[in-house]
Amino acid sequence: MESKIFTALYLVIFCLQMSACGGGGGSPSPSAPAPSPPADTESPTVTATSSDSEIKLDETATLTFTFSEVISGFELTDISSLQGTLSDLTANDDNKIFTVVFTPNADTVGTVTLQIAAGSYEDGAGNAGQALASSPDLMVSYNDKIVQVDSMLTSGQASELVLVSTEIVSDLVWTQTSGTEVTFYAANSKVIGFTPNAAGNYAFEVRYKAADGSVKTLTHQFDVAAGAAVISARLGHVAIEGIAVSLAGYASADSASTAIDTSSWRWSQSAGPAVSFTDSATDGKTQVFFDAPSVDEDTVLTFTLTATFDGQTHTDNIAILVENSTIPVPPENSRFTDRVATVIPYNDTSAGAQLVDCLYSNAARFDVCTFGQSPLIAQITETPTTADIMNRVLVSHRWMGDQFKSYLDNFDPNNDFKNLLRATTGVVISYDIRPSFYDPTSGAIYLDPSDLWGTPEQRDTINQAPDFRAGFGSELQFKMPWRYVKDNAYVSFSYPLRQRSSRQLAEANYDFASLLYHELAHANDYFPSTKWSSYENFTTVYDALMQTDNAGDNLSRQLQANYPLDTRANQGGNALTKLAQVRFRNPDSITDEQKAFTPTEVAEMFKTEGAPQFYSYSSSAEDLAILFDGFMMLARYGVYRDVAVSDPQVSNIAWGQRGRLAESAIKPRVSYVATRVLPEFIEADSQLQNLPAPLPLDISKSWRDSVVISADASAEAAAQKQAAPDARHVDGLVPRNGSYHRARPQHY
Repeated sequence: MESKIFTALYLVIFCLQMSACGGGGGSPSPSAPAPSPPADTESPTVTATSSDSEIKLDETATLTFTFSEVISGFELTDISSLQGTLSDLTANDDNKIFTVVFTPNADTVGTVTLQIAAGSYEDGAGNAGQALASSPDLMVSYNDKIVQVDSMLTSGQASELVLVSTEIVSDLVWTQTSGTEVTFYAANSKVIGFTPNAAGNYAFEVRYKAADGSVKTLTHQFDVAAGAAVISARLGHVAIEGIAVSLAGYASADSASTAIDTSSWRWSQSAGPAVSFTDSATDGKTQVFFDAPSVDEDTVLTFTLTATFDGQTHTDNIAILVENSTIPVPPENSRFTDRVATVIPYNDTSAGAQLVDCLYSNAARFDVCTFGQSPLIAQITETPTTADIMNRVLVSHRWMGDQFKSYLDNFDPNNDFKNLLRATTGVVISYDIRPSFYDPTSGAIYLDPSDLWGTPEQRDTINQAPDFRAGFGSELQFKMPWRYVKDNAYVSFSYPLRQRSSRQLAEANYDFASLLYHELAHANDYFPSTKWSSYENFTTVYDALMQTDNAGDNLSRQLQANYPLDTRANQGGNALTKLAQVRFRNPDSITDEQKAFTPTEVAEMFKTEGAPQFYSYSSSAEDLAILFDGFMMLARYGVYRDVAVSDPQVSNIAWGQRGRLAESAIKPRVSYVATRVLPEFIEADSQLQNLPAPLPLDISKSWRDSVVISADASAEAAAQKQAAPDARHVDGLVPRNGSYHRARPQHY
């Protein structure tokens, strides 16, 4: 019964909805026709994504192409890429999503770009598809690998191995596993440079920790042919983007005292981002210089040296690995506005990382580090040992620290240098420091390792860029050369780079000692021993410097107050002070009057003054340091300083003098300085009072020959015999004049 009622009700409702039930005598109404859909004229589009944002050269990525609608006619050949190959095209069920496998080309790294041409596919209405608008986010990076740019090596030819990795690595160590032992000094760097001197097979491995903490090992081997390499380019190394780089070429035949003809030598770049050599004319040059380019990841630059000998052309390649740096080079308000090298603590101490941040980093700022973070060595101990000093040493290469440690152990019998180092916060020795300097804003001494190398391989690691002041004062019509002498002979010698000499530390002793006495005089000037106990841990080094300077408590201020060098210094200075600014600080300030000064006129001005050298007039700080280093060299080593006024070629001298510290106008100034810079030297005054009278140089002789001072010909002959060339002269070494130390710009 219930089902019949339900069925009847359903029929009534159905009839009402459809208007199809009779009873009214009418006929059904006809239905309206459905409207036609609009014509499809819109072109389909496609987008691309990648399964990975970065892959290595030996990896693949899956690329996905998503179309705006169902399409047809799309094939693998419609996709192209210059960076790799595509394979395994697969479509989903409705032909809207396709995938392919991307495989990078060998040695092709960088951003991947893809192309899908317009019209290469269509939709169901026959509309041609649009081109791919943008490539997926995909970068191809090198596999970790060892690169050697020399395909063939001959005995005596320099080469390098480069670890190329796109990730951050640590705990890196190179090891030679077979072949005649070679020497390399950057075992913990991504690049090692060396010279195999025997034919045979050589093998190396490098172990390092990857970013994920895993330890990896790569190996590399190569053969060296018998014979003798004619030329070599040295030294491949790691360079941070923006840092100065030097390359040097050598010829195996270039060992005589007279250099070979290098007019055929040519340098060219063969791989990597283009660089600009500092000197636009590099033809015939044995050395070239440039700044490492900016890079996004580790990038290998390759250069080729080509030379012709006896009608035969010879080449050698050299690689430089440029690293990206996450630390920008600030244009101002920074201790270093040029890129500086990466340094590491010589000793592994808990304070090592802080020492780097405070003393040698492009992130270092003037007024940040406190004595609590970067204390003076005197605040740690007032009787430092070599070990105490080495805990405050940063180096770019470990051999530099080894040599410095050896010097302190063997060439500091009176503990002068260890005591003077108390006024420093640390010592930085790096291949890119040239020349040495002291910076009062950090409290550290920065050493050029040129005085420390012992082997040609060590010397290879040092940047050979010339002193930036080399051309200062070139318009002046005079020079004021100086030198250190003993027993009528030079004590300082140049070692021509091309001869690849070795030397003992003892042979560099006088040069390095005078440098340390000079730069450490600066440290004890700005941070005198009378102030050490007053520095609080929370005080920044910069604030302490400012306090001492503002109060006039630094020693150079007190020297000028008691024994002024130039009484007109506050009014711009006398003629010598103004000339010194041209020569050492601001060559653009030269005047026509200064250009006209003759050597004789300058000599008349200088010889009655209270300065041992011309450089004394560059600043009150340099005045103090020159007084101190000259006296200490005489007191400790019996080494005298000669100074002269000469022509610009340093050939003929208008006036010269030896032992000028004994002049009556200079001696009291020396006494004031020596007893305050190094209070432990209690014999200083007695030695000063016993100095022999100054001796004039013979102006009838050339500057070089005037080193011998004698009363008559027989005495001169005896002196020349006594000062006869030793083995170093036989090696082709050249007597060297003194060089002026670096004047740091004042930032306070």
